[in-house]
Amino acid sequence: MRGTQTAAIAAVLTAMAVLPAPARAAGSGLPAVTATTETPALYGDEAGGNADADDPAIWRNAADPDASLVIATAKEGGLRVYDLAGQEVQSIPAPPAPTPDDKPGRFNNVDLISGFPLPAGRADVAVVTDRGRDHLRIYRITPGAARPLTDVTDPNAPLVFSRNQDEVNDQATPYGLATWKDKATGRSYAVVSRRSRTRLALLELTTTPAGAVTYRQVRTYDLPASFTLPNGTSWTPCGDPGDLPQVEGMVVDPANKVLYAGQEDVGIWRLPADLTGRPKLIDKVREYGVTATYDEATEECVAGTDPGYGGTHLSADVEGLTLLDEGDGDGYLLASSQGDDTFAAYDREVSDGNEYESGFRITAGTVDGSEECDGAAVLNAPLGSRYPKGLLVVQDGHNTPDETDADGEVRDNTDFKFVDLRKVTGALDEDD
Repeated sequence: MRGTQTAAIAAVLTAMAVLPAPARAAGSGLPAVTATTETPALYGDEAGGNADADDPAIWRNAADPDASLVIATAKEGGLRVYDLAGQEVQSIPAPPAPTPDDKPGRFNNVDLISGFPLPAGRADVAVVTDRGRDHLRIYRITPGAARPLTDVTDPNAPLVFSRNQDEVNDQATPYGLATWKDKATGRSYAVVSRRSRTRLALLELTTTPAGAVTYRQVRTYDLPASFTLPNGTSWTPCGDPGDLPQVEGMVVDPANKVLYAGQEDVGIWRLPADLTGRPKLIDKVREYGVTATYDEATEECVAGTDPGYGGTHLSADVEGLTLLDEGDGDGYLLASSQGDDTFAAYDREVSDGNEYESGFRITAGTVDGSEECDGAAVLNAPLGSRYPKGLLVVQDGHNTPDETDADGEVRDNTDFKFVDLRKVTGALDEDD
């Protein structure tokens, strides 16, 4: 960590239409909304291709909003593309391992860039972090095509964090992702977090002479791994041996080029999207400051006494950050509070300190709700007849009902839930 960066961090650490009113979730104190649709279940076993739902993005077809798509990662299962009915349109496998002793591709997070320059003209692209192979992968989106995503990644694109395949196999590789475009220059960027580390990297995406898309590292930034508590003691979040408190959920507010980054066991940071300047911790998880000990037998952290330094709205892990843009600088930063299956909403306006506004749960209705949510994406724009006021898509980390295999063993089962945005804004207005 650079000296100026260390000093900066030390200074920081010291220093619409509404559907019928949603019901209150029992015992939560928060409004409950229900999903309209769910995608087919993904199974994290060998028979299911080790597929595990993780992170979605919503692509709007401006010419035909009813034909808009949800693009979502499935880890070793690659990438899935769904229509607005939740039906699978395309499945893209993750890259195989270079050798049997190496790690295969594992797609973790996805985000979109509109109007990216390609040889045939500007196009929207999906950008994916390949945690298994230490790359970004880029896919051109072709409206109306039977297979709308086409891989346009430069085959010679560099490793993101590693120096060689041995380091790739250690898997301190790309994890979280947020893309953004600098309106002043027209340049496109991705901010990528590193698994099991606190490092963020700013990558610029460019087109090669051959017409493929590559990237280059502009700079990196290390968020803190330990914290000075109000009582003067130092606290480090508990994790697997050798791991640091990582970041996954991230989103950029393009209006002011601000990045929000969810450090899973710490809270939500706000910092410049170009990774310059000082970060600000806008909210903490409830577990902030709780000393815990790693138990090798159970491979779990055993928490001690809570000193009371944590927040009140987020329960670790904090995940799934997404921006509900209501125009003119208004709207909400939404965050998945994975530990208690809720979602927190913060004021988008930096001038108001991104204060907490309200929250909600996604509970069972026509389909089951969302639990242990990893990734989320929201789009406040007309999406045809199904979602005329917009859509929220969330990962469900414990899809039900459970399914068992021939031996009676429960199969890991995850999917994505689609929620009419009117239900979400109604819940936020009710809890305001």
